[in-house]
Amino acid sequence: MYPFLRYSYILLEPGSKKEVLGLGRGRQPAGPAAVSPRCWGCGPTERAQCARPLLASLVLFVAASALYAHLHLTRPYAKYWMVFARFCVGVASANVAVARSYLSAATLVSERTRAVASVSLAQVLGFVVGPALQAAAAPLGPGAAYGEPGTEDGPRLDMYTAAGWLNVALGAANLALLLPCCFSERPVAAREAMLARGARSEKEALADMKPDLISSWTQVGAFAVLVFNFVLLETLATSLTMDQFGWGKAQALRNMGALMSVGGVLACGAFAAIAPLCRLVEERALLVWGGFLLTGLASVLCIPWGPGPPPLALAPDGEADAGAEATGGCPALAQPWCAHSRRLTLTQFLLAYACVSVGYSLGVTLIQTIFSKVLGPRPQGVWMGVLTGAGCVSRALGPVFVAAVYARRGPDATFGATAALTLAALVALRCVYARLRPPAPSAPPAPEPCELGPLVTPTALADCAANDDQGLSPIDCISNVAINNYKHL
Repeated sequence: MYPFLRYSYILLEPGSKKEVLGLGRGRQPAGPAAVSPRCWGCGPTERAQCARPLLASLVLFVAASALYAHLHLTRPYAKYWMVFARFCVGVASANVAVARSYLSAATLVSERTRAVASVSLAQVLGFVVGPALQAAAAPLGPGAAYGEPGTEDGPRLDMYTAAGWLNVALGAANLALLLPCCFSERPVAAREAMLARGARSEKEALADMKPDLISSWTQVGAFAVLVFNFVLLETLATSLTMDQFGWGKAQALRNMGALMSVGGVLACGAFAAIAPLCRLVEERALLVWGGFLLTGLASVLCIPWGPGPPPLALAPDGEADAGAEATGGCPALAQPWCAHSRRLTLTQFLLAYACVSVGYSLGVTLIQTIFSKVLGPRPQGVWMGVLTGAGCVSRALGPVFVAAVYARRGPDATFGATAALTLAALVALRCVYARLRPPAPSAPPAPEPCELGPLVTPTALADCAANDDQGLSPIDCISNVAINNYKHL
């Protein structure tokens, strides 16, 4: 996104730097961070309320994407409209809380892991395929030069607006798939709990189920750390390679497009391996040692080991930007740490990207699965909104972290801090390890005590003795009376 901001702002509004990259990226996740817990996330806490918030959010997504594709019509305030459009896209993307809540309600506990893995795969593929689609739109070029503000009179299709138009098309397709003729809700988890607990209704089965607050909040914090690590590396990848390897803008985009494709393949392999691995290794252990340990190792590998300093840019950032970006290198005047920092090797970076691709895929899937199981079959709209909001806060803070730490302190401070955060999350999960399991089903209620009475009363005995002339002996008569009384118990 950095080259896009640089190019588009030079034409739309001049004077953007890496800080603009952080603020521009941070506006989108700020939307779902603000609305997830109490807006879209609250919809499916009751039955049959999932489709409405999903449809409303998709309408907003299509409108915001169309605005993003028409930024040239908003000059000279295009920068502010871009921030607003990204914020609205973020608000719309908070519907993932609704999707996760419905997923927990529409699956059995035994199939939850596979279902969450499929949804997480789709989400991560969106992160991976998105840059590849942007690269595929590169042949469109930047389009014709912008005229004076107010002279543009129609839509525009170029390598930058193509992303907005593609979102419009995908949003419209999702709207059609969620119409009542194509989609109907089927709550399953509550019925499973009703049968397991021997309750007479779903409401009765869920009445005594309370979430484990310690375990739940620990998982929310760990999920935020996991997303923060992934988004930070995703945000920094292009700028980091340009600074550390001396790649120019075109070379960095081309190489990162190929690397992201390989990362997508690794992520798909990790998702496909989750179900078989969970048959061999417990979900909790795979989350801690497969998800968080690999993600923390990626941060450690991104700390430059040397030898030597990174290649310096031929022109200082901010004065001759076009030449500096064409040749690559670390701009020592804009980033003073370039002069005394060690160099990141290509082997380190490739290993780090492989670790985060696999670790994030395992971690984000398993923590959502375990979180859903810990909550049980109760309605999970608000809790899934909280989880989504925590992830979105991390997505908002990750780009800001670029401006606050990386641009000023360099990769040592940036990735050292993320490694420490990941280690803290891993330790926290180990502390609540015993709580990372579904709530044990309670025993069905015992029948109410009742007083036992004789099967044959003295009156019946007297009647049998008095009516022995009917062809029945007193013993046969008493047996018949006892059997009839037993049937009516």
